[in-house]
Amino acid sequence: MTTTIAEIRSDTASVEDRIATLLGEMTLAEKVGQMNQAHAGDMDPVEVLSDALRAGRIGSIINQVDVATVNELQRIAVEESRLGIPLLVGRDVIHGFKTVMPIPLGQAATWNPEVVRQGARIAALEAAKSGINWTFAPMIDITRDPRWGRIAESPGEDPYLASRLAVAMVEGFQGDDLAATGTIAACAKHFAGYGEAESGRDYATTNIPENELRNVHLRPFRAAVNAGVATLMASFSDLNGVPATGNEFLMRQVLRDEWGFDGFVVSDWNSIHQLAVHGLTADDRDSVLAASTAGVDMDMAGGVYEGHLADLVEDGALDIEVIDAAVANILRTKFRLGLFDNPYTDPEALPANGSPEALATAKAAALQSVVMLKNDKGVLPLSKQDLDRVAVIGPLADAPYEQLGTWIFDGDTELSVTALQGIRELVGGDVEIEYVRAMETSRSKSTQPFDEAVAAAAKSDAALLFLGEESILSGEAHSRADINLPGAQAELVRRVRETGKPVIAVIMAGRPLTLANIVEKVDAILFAWHPGTMGGSAIAELLFGLESPSGKLPATFPRMVGQIPIYHSQKNTGKPPTPEKVVHIDDIDAKAPQTSLGMTAFHLDAGYAPLFPFGFGLSYADFDYDNIRVSGSEVPVGGVVTVSAELTNRGDVAADEVAQLYVRDLVGNVTRPVRELKGFRRVRVEPGETLTVSFDLHTDDLAFYGRDNTLMVEPGEFHAWIGGSSDAPLRTEFSVVAGD
Repeated sequence: MTTTIAEIRSDTASVEDRIATLLGEMTLAEKVGQMNQAHAGDMDPVEVLSDALRAGRIGSIINQVDVATVNELQRIAVEESRLGIPLLVGRDVIHGFKTVMPIPLGQAATWNPEVVRQGARIAALEAAKSGINWTFAPMIDITRDPRWGRIAESPGEDPYLASRLAVAMVEGFQGDDLAATGTIAACAKHFAGYGEAESGRDYATTNIPENELRNVHLRPFRAAVNAGVATLMASFSDLNGVPATGNEFLMRQVLRDEWGFDGFVVSDWNSIHQLAVHGLTADDRDSVLAASTAGVDMDMAGGVYEGHLADLVEDGALDIEVIDAAVANILRTKFRLGLFDNPYTDPEALPANGSPEALATAKAAALQSVVMLKNDKGVLPLSKQDLDRVAVIGPLADAPYEQLGTWIFDGDTELSVTALQGIRELVGGDVEIEYVRAMETSRSKSTQPFDEAVAAAAKSDAALLFLGEESILSGEAHSRADINLPGAQAELVRRVRETGKPVIAVIMAGRPLTLANIVEKVDAILFAWHPGTMGGSAIAELLFGLESPSGKLPATFPRMVGQIPIYHSQKNTGKPPTPEKVVHIDDIDAKAPQTSLGMTAFHLDAGYAPLFPFGFGLSYADFDYDNIRVSGSEVPVGGVVTVSAELTNRGDVAADEVAQLYVRDLVGNVTRPVRELKGFRRVRVEPGETLTVSFDLHTDDLAFYGRDNTLMVEPGEFHAWIGGSSDAPLRTEFSVVAGD
């Protein structure tokens, strides 16, 4: 039975039949229109876009957040165009909309997929209220380079953690039913390899062997596709000589043929035009041919598909089947979103922005994201009963905008609770708080205001230094070569330290920083990332012990920038370093023989260990791991082995711990990492309580891409560790054996 245009808006035909009917009715110009995303800039969008909408020349709009405007643009598309195809309305909703969650790297520090899922759900509800139905998130690029500004948007360095969080974010944005009120289509980005940009410079070339690409960088994207992500975005970067926007291997072979993805792929902003800037193509016409042939279905705000696709088809350079497939992918997403049946937004049908639920979710995420890196002599938590006066010092103590972090176009600073506010609200009149900003910005180099800060610290019982980076110093195109604390912050630490009072550093930043120049000058460090709307309340409660810090690092902290890349899953090399073989540059004897310098893989001036390892994070509790074991010493291919250990809280406060499982495949078809994260669990442990933490490990979880770049499970010997970081010492062993 043939589907009619009238039935397109009914439920009587299948989605594929409805797509086929529309394609059969569409002119070439209307098909190209679906592949075109329009941007009105600073002009009136209704005035600028109306004629093109009526002609069916626009399939999506970007960066419109006024619901009345969005509804009017939808009305024109649906009621005044020939075929009435509704619009996708895209926006960067990266870590919240009005209510802002911690930056994605901070959310990764929670190691809690559920709180990440809830954060994405809040973001979807608030964005949908403004008419947005498509977000350009989650960003799931793996990166091992904290110089790269976009590490702030990423889940960090590990593909397993990133995969778990990718699924959580997709589920949060899209819900159980993509057509339900308050859900929006997710877009996994940037496909692929963007996080390996040379020198950490945004947009720079990436060179990643296919084996590494498959074993590391593609894994979170595969998890997102398996979770039903609606769309993907191509990376800006050149990957192994072929920019992702024109990379048929990525878009056709991997995404479509191997993974069976049936959503659509959008370019990044104007990146189709940039293929010629890369030097892959000669001009926009060639770029359009390369991108469309590779499998990029929609042009984001570039205008080049609109300018050249039809001519390429009419000239015989591009097969109409390529256009039809791309349009079908876009229409499929619109049908799944329910836009043909319900194109308009009723803001009254959605919760208020900044609702109690939203703020509670933001606070929970902030509480769990903060990582305690140091706590000498138990200086934390602070006690109201033991304090008369506290100095609050630094440029980020009372910075409602800066604490929100990067990519918060719509974030409402009126909702922000700063650290200074949070501390004052918590202590009330019990403790006198003296606030000294000390630096105008995190980059300020003037030390003139430091005398006031030092005086405040000297007459206080403790000094709280709120340091780090302003939000503008991380994010897209905000890469740094020097990732020490910027400006005169290290000098501020030194001056305050000289007072002899306890010094607690609370650091807000969009990346791991090199803290070696201050770590010995402070008594405690809470690394709070950019913690979002409720960051101040969370920080105050952690400082005063209402809750114990429980965040764990999603990325390794180097001692100095020259160690980069440094990460937990490095390969062993043929000459692995050990502590006894490390020689420091200052300890080398004059005219020492070459072979006296260890002859292993380390830096003479930095050793081989990071300042803080992946997965690390301290607690007010005292956790102890013991009695690691496996369910059997051998597991057949296709079977499951359970790895368990006892976790005891030997402290006197209840706290959350993130127990982590790491595995090493000792002999492989290709060399395998020294440790790979294979599981984690966030558990609450009462004082004196002992829990058994267990991880079921299927042999499929041990699979990797071998020399021929196909997925394989090899029999062999494995080591397994359970503990509170990637440095966990508690180890057991098992073997995978060939099955029957």
